[in-house]
Amino acid sequence: MTMHHFAEVDGHRVFYREAGRRSDPTVVLLHGAPASSHMFRELIPLLADRYHVLAPDYLGFGLSDSPTTAQFPYNFDRLTDLVQGLFGQLGVTRHAIYVQDYGAPIGWRLALRSPERITAIITQNGNGYADGFVAPFWEPLWAYAQNPSGQSEAPLRRALTPDRIRWQYLHGVPHPATVSPDTWISDLQSLRRPGNVEVQLRLFRDYPSNVELYLRLHAYLRRSQVPLLAVWGRNDEIFGPAGARAFTRDLPAAEVHLVDGGHFLLESHLETVSGYVRDFLGRVLARHDPAALTPGDPCAAAANRAAP
Repeated sequence: MTMHHFAEVDGHRVFYREAGRRSDPTVVLLHGAPASSHMFRELIPLLADRYHVLAPDYLGFGLSDSPTTAQFPYNFDRLTDLVQGLFGQLGVTRHAIYVQDYGAPIGWRLALRSPERITAIITQNGNGYADGFVAPFWEPLWAYAQNPSGQSEAPLRRALTPDRIRWQYLHGVPHPATVSPDTWISDLQSLRRPGNVEVQLRLFRDYPSNVELYLRLHAYLRRSQVPLLAVWGRNDEIFGPAGARAFTRDLPAAEVHLVDGGHFLLESHLETVSGYVRDFLGRVLARHDPAALTPGDPCAAAANRAAP
């Protein structure tokens, strides 16, 4: 059963979902934007029989507090600080990470700060290489970050409107009816909080700091050879499939699977993604988990059926 908690971290109320036994290996689910831990609502029960699963909402997202930009200095370093603070309260010292979209820069910071704590990485449309940026989507953000103005800000504000949020969920999905409208409605409710659009704009301006980390990230991957699974929507028009393949440059053993879906792959291909994830974690964390996957596991079978 998934439990729903709030914790006070550095004076801020942070929401997180938790399931599974704390004695089992921990898997941390780090959500994208403008989403929240809501995106993991159906994945969590599929992992919790074998893993301790944590899925926090970052400050300014989901059910966590959303102070204004005058009250909190929003950037990816500070969001990572709060995630680390939550781990400290919960006594989490080693964990695998599942990163998607904004979850990637937060996950990369966690790994670079404490590489000894990372047991495995799953990246689902979570970029770590310049190869993954799809130019038409990213060019307005780069222009805004380089020269913030009313003119350069306008396209980014449009990116936060209902039609564009809906597009993030539906583009590249072969059967859009598989995606619940609850997804973008949940995101829009969060965005409608006073001052939250300005929070998102502040993070857009800070996004280049994530790219600046990539050389350090690649060095960490080469040095650690951490087990990594990239399961990616091949039709994603935000982070393209080249971003998934790029991980094999520094991690030759990385496992890469391209799925016929878009950016928020869990909404349309939950069974496929969860199959890959359970199979991967069952193998790479087997030394921590005596109940490793067996050939009869239905989720393992789903991974075997899925087309690469």
